[in-house]
Amino acid sequence: MAEDLAPATDTPFVEFDQVWLAYNDELLAKNTFAVEDINLKVKRGEFIAIVGPSGCGKSTFMKLTTGLRMPSMGRIRIDGQPVTGPLKISGMAFQAPSLLPWRTTLDNVLLPLEIVEPFRSQFKDRKREFAERASKLLESVGLAGMEKKFPWELSGGMQQRASICRALIHEPKMLLLDEPFGALDAFTREELWCTLRDLWEAQQFNVILVTHDLRESVFLADTVYCMSRSPGRFVVQREIEIPRTRDLEVTYTPGFTDIVHELRGHIGAQRGAPPAPA
Repeated sequence: MAEDLAPATDTPFVEFDQVWLAYNDELLAKNTFAVEDINLKVKRGEFIAIVGPSGCGKSTFMKLTTGLRMPSMGRIRIDGQPVTGPLKISGMAFQAPSLLPWRTTLDNVLLPLEIVEPFRSQFKDRKREFAERASKLLESVGLAGMEKKFPWELSGGMQQRASICRALIHEPKMLLLDEPFGALDAFTREELWCTLRDLWEAQQFNVILVTHDLRESVFLADTVYCMSRSPGRFVVQREIEIPRTRDLEVTYTPGFTDIVHELRGHIGAQRGAPPAPA
């Protein structure tokens, strides 16, 4: 089958070709689009961040990437295959962890394996193996020993760590993050930047991060894309050439700060506001 063939390594992992989206036929007839003329090529294993003013279409872009929305015009390919519906090769985490309160941390992390094929049909026979996988993943994000705790027994940062583990338990090729740290305090947020950095560097899955936090985007991403006001389109592509592995100290350096101010200026221009002073 075509989907079993490994694409060439130089094939973009994510490819948007002149993608436009109107949310319904009436809006399409009026040429009223949520996003317009999206062109994007993301390399295999690349970490990108999407920033832009509120309402610019960042979340719409994520829905298109996951196959939850089909474009009105244009073409999307992920891992060499056309997107025709919801993807099974991606994991997602959002600002709210959305852990099920009646399930333990371990059982919350295992949830995707209970509902996504081919794991669903194997779950009963491989439950011990899957539980070991989940425990190792929890340990890797600092949650060793928390398997039997319920969500209400965890801090916000712990819940978000568990949510990221849940998104990664089925070993997806792509992780989609929509404002995953936005509700956390600054210290916890920076801790989780480092957690995500370490997971990505160890496994090299693709990551698409939507965030309002420009420091977060520059610290984590290989490339930052800035979207325009609605209808959203990419107006800036900024390569982040800060060497890896990045530690938090780099966020206080002039080079890092210059990139953040540059991106802030682009977003300010899109909002019709003057750039923030350096």
